[in-house]
Amino acid sequence: MMSRKTKSKLITSLLEILLFVCISFIIIVPLLIMILGSFKDATEVTAFNLELPKQWLFENYVTVFEEADLITAFFNGILITVVSTAITIGVSSLAAFIVARRKTSLSRFLYYFFFIGTIIPMQTIPTIRLFSALGIYGSYTNAILLYVAINISFSCFLYTGFIKGIPKALDEAAFIDGASTIKVFFKVVFPLLKPISMTVLILDFMNIWNDINIPLYFLSSPSKWTMPLSVYQFFGQFSKSNWNYVFADLTLTILPVFIVFLFAQKHIINGLTEGSVKA
Repeated sequence: MMSRKTKSKLITSLLEILLFVCISFIIIVPLLIMILGSFKDATEVTAFNLELPKQWLFENYVTVFEEADLITAFFNGILITVVSTAITIGVSSLAAFIVARRKTSLSRFLYYFFFIGTIIPMQTIPTIRLFSALGIYGSYTNAILLYVAINISFSCFLYTGFIKGIPKALDEAAFIDGASTIKVFFKVVFPLLKPISMTVLILDFMNIWNDINIPLYFLSSPSKWTMPLSVYQFFGQFSKSNWNYVFADLTLTILPVFIVFLFAQKHIINGLTEGSVKA
């Protein structure tokens, strides 16, 4: 017979599993309604249920591509997201290396400075005025710089915690061999940052790709809009009559993020845990 302690642990585990399943349905059910609805006709989709389509209408996706100009929006999103994420990873990892390795009052100040940057909200109107004065407002450049500025604080915070867990003896051995600081970082330290780099890549990619506010306020021309913003525009045209097209547009929009997360998710828990605990 099971002891009282074993029974208590078993009941607790079952309750936790039940809770997780119930919470997961909050995400899974709307997602399935959206995906199934993207293959239905305009009348059938209004039921918003989990029934399979009577006829699978793949042409809904063709219509969405033609009407919403998703190819242009896709490449806009890829350009802004990839460049912003790459710059964020490069700059934040370099900054974190200096902050983690140098035990000075300036490095400690910078560490807390980056930490404060994770909680201070962006001021839209002053930022627009700043970019206008610089002559880059409305361009891809101002959106990329803004995404880098927003994401660099948390990224640097994670990198700093992770680098503190890397033995400093590795750096010292490379310095003895005559390596410069830059060479030590790229040849010795950066290859060891793969787990946290994958974590930063996933988090930044999802945040930037899914964002709608910055493209709306800082990209002046609709030809520069990203896919989430195309959903916003497309929703206004078809939400009252063609939810199947809206659902198809939403499905195509989340697909790149899903693919990135699918291939890189094994690194995210490890990177977040090590990067936060060692800080």
